[in-house]
Amino acid sequence: METSHHRFKHRWGGIRGLIPGTILGYLEAELQKLDGEDARIADYFDVIAGTSTGGLVTAMLATPDENNRPVFAAKDIKDFYLTHCPKIFPQKHCPIFPYTTKIIKALAGPKYDGKYLHDLVGQKLGDKKLHQTLTNVVIPTFDIKELQPTIFSSYEVKHKPSFDAKLSDICIATSAAPTYLPAHYFETMDPEGNVREFNLIDGGVAANNPTLLAIGEVTKAIIKGSSDFFPIKPMDYARLLVISLGTGSAKAEFKYHALSAAKWGLLDWLTSGGGTPIIDVFSQSSADMVDYHLSVVFQALHSENNYLRIQDDTLTGHVSSVDIADKKNLDDLLIVGESLLKKPVSRVNLETGRVEPSKHESNEEALTRFAKLLSEEKWLRLARSPQGHTPKPKLNY
Repeated sequence: METSHHRFKHRWGGIRGLIPGTILGYLEAELQKLDGEDARIADYFDVIAGTSTGGLVTAMLATPDENNRPVFAAKDIKDFYLTHCPKIFPQKHCPIFPYTTKIIKALAGPKYDGKYLHDLVGQKLGDKKLHQTLTNVVIPTFDIKELQPTIFSSYEVKHKPSFDAKLSDICIATSAAPTYLPAHYFETMDPEGNVREFNLIDGGVAANNPTLLAIGEVTKAIIKGSSDFFPIKPMDYARLLVISLGTGSAKAEFKYHALSAAKWGLLDWLTSGGGTPIIDVFSQSSADMVDYHLSVVFQALHSENNYLRIQDDTLTGHVSSVDIADKKNLDDLLIVGESLLKKPVSRVNLETGRVEPSKHESNEEALTRFAKLLSEEKWLRLARSPQGHTPKPKLNY
């Protein structure tokens, strides 16, 4: 147990970040029951990964304040979203032809200017850079000039100093969802004075579920002989503890039929059936393939209890939106998160490919179990540390 490593991931969902935020609050509270009220998520996870709104949560959990502690406790994520989402996503109602107005605005430019979000992130994260996180982080973005993913990884920053960007810039970039928020441009300068430019959008277009990406970063570090992971072998997934939190989806609500889709043009693929079919298809398939792959691997290694995926695919109506930030909808999202804790753990049926509820434990019970494992390992590492305290985690997820 003492040589296993922990991953936590979070993905895009705009205001639906309230759902995993609620789950994180529960997990941290369980850790505090075991180790005291100062316990924080970053004290227990070797790697935290997040895409888009999840990148923001990742930074909130891992960026140090003036006392070298996380700028946010997990319980504060909820209030952050409740307070600021209505200003990040201001609601403007047009009583005459609202649907037509929405389409015209979407064609004209981003739905939101992002100014409030940019100022807020800069205020909360300050000038802290990637190498300064309290534990390892991995935050994916996509460079539209290079047409390739750009991964901000604590592992890679040691070898690529030009990637040592401000965490505020990384968060703004990974949350720049096309049509919702503007693409983000910034520059960095390495110690030799070389300037690198970044032209970035939402990391969800590359890794909507960044769990596999985070494990890949760890695997690369192991291959390179990192002492952090000795004696774990590159494919020894049985030594990993992984919690994967989704922001919910409307998979059950939006389903499309080939007979109709066969006649669709570009506008239909963007607007039909009450959803955005082309985006729904890409985002769902990307996230689900990662879950399916990891389910196969962990079950093959008889370590399925080491991988916990918490996701709600039954969202309908306004709670499935990423930006309807009125008070009622935000309160409803809190209820979704609290209800999700009570639901049974779900796992992929490898025969059908469908996610099915387990009869063994609830998500709440699974998180309590994980908290005990995390606490036990923390104290094992404390005992083995030559300095007599928990060693500072290396740069990563």
